[in-house]
Amino acid sequence: GEAVYTYSLKQRIEDGFHKKIKVNRIPVGGKIVTIPSTVEEKLMHGSFNPGQLGDGGGQGEEEEGDILGEQPIDSEGGDEGEENEPGGGSGGEHGIDTEAYELGKELTEQFELPNLQDKGKKIPTNEYTYDLTDIHRGSGQVLDKKRTLKSMVKTNLALGRLDPKNPNTSNMIAGPRDMVYRVVSRERKFVSQAIVFFIRDYSGSMSGKPAMTVVQQHIIIYSWLVSQYEKLVKSRFILHDTDPKEVPNFNIYYKSKVAGGTQIAPAFKLVNDIVYENNLARDYNIYIFYGSDGDDWDDGSEVIEQIGIAMSYANRVGVSIVRNVWTNGVSKMEKYLTDSNLVKQNDLFRLVVIPNDKISDESNIEAVKHQISL
Repeated sequence: GEAVYTYSLKQRIEDGFHKKIKVNRIPVGGKIVTIPSTVEEKLMHGSFNPGQLGDGGGQGEEEEGDILGEQPIDSEGGDEGEENEPGGGSGGEHGIDTEAYELGKELTEQFELPNLQDKGKKIPTNEYTYDLTDIHRGSGQVLDKKRTLKSMVKTNLALGRLDPKNPNTSNMIAGPRDMVYRVVSRERKFVSQAIVFFIRDYSGSMSGKPAMTVVQQHIIIYSWLVSQYEKLVKSRFILHDTDPKEVPNFNIYYKSKVAGGTQIAPAFKLVNDIVYENNLARDYNIYIFYGSDGDDWDDGSEVIEQIGIAMSYANRVGVSIVRNVWTNGVSKMEKYLTDSNLVKQNDLFRLVVIPNDKISDESNIEAVKHQISL
């Protein structure tokens, strides 16, 4: 019979067939929602044009199985580490911004940044309002009685028709320029900007489903921000094991992984330091979204202190804990947060806990909704 060969995922990765981001559409609550996931490159079957591979195209005397040419499947460049699972490796582009925009468009009607406030630094939008804000003399839509009377007084004083010591308004006349009207004008809308801090535990315990789930939740939020708010929202990305670090873009953020331990408090402290050192709370609405499996080497007292500091300026702090398969009970972070007053007394703080056996696309959507709902 025909021989059957098993081509393992590990071998495929070693051969250069890397996973890429793929967008899946699922029905949620009667609507179609898009969820990003990773997908492997597929082996190409059938005919192709060898000329696309560079010089050497055309017909020749090559035998079946001869290599006609080579080119990398990932043209963006190589990565380091275990880049082929969410939370693995770093660097390299996967076109995430383009797909994020498309995903965000589908989420636009479902989400809205909560507790937006007017801040000192505003930028113009492409939206306009129409209001009676301009002044016009002689004609217009609505007579401005106060300004008209003031102008008439000045005119009649100049003409000697009005005695300042004994005014008699019945003798006043109105000149053509005395009639002051309000007219409709188009006014560009200005909005306050926001900064969203994404924080992710990328320590050794954050692998498999918890890493995938946190990354997917943050992709959903990031995608929605890219589509709905575009340049009105700035995103910053923090990774941590025992030490936190800021990375420059979402591509590195969602792919990176280390094998270190876990201390959560320094990550929130880094965000607080960034905000206070740059006085960001004065000019921006600030949102913080954190994801972890809940493992923590500390007792939680400093985490609660640092989150409390963040709550003094943030419009929302959302924490998502995805329990790991080997500790599917209550995690350490989950315990000290629920025992604190953060969850009990502060509506600006939102905690979501997903057991490992309850992970699904639907639970991800609900987790995001809870973190950013009003």
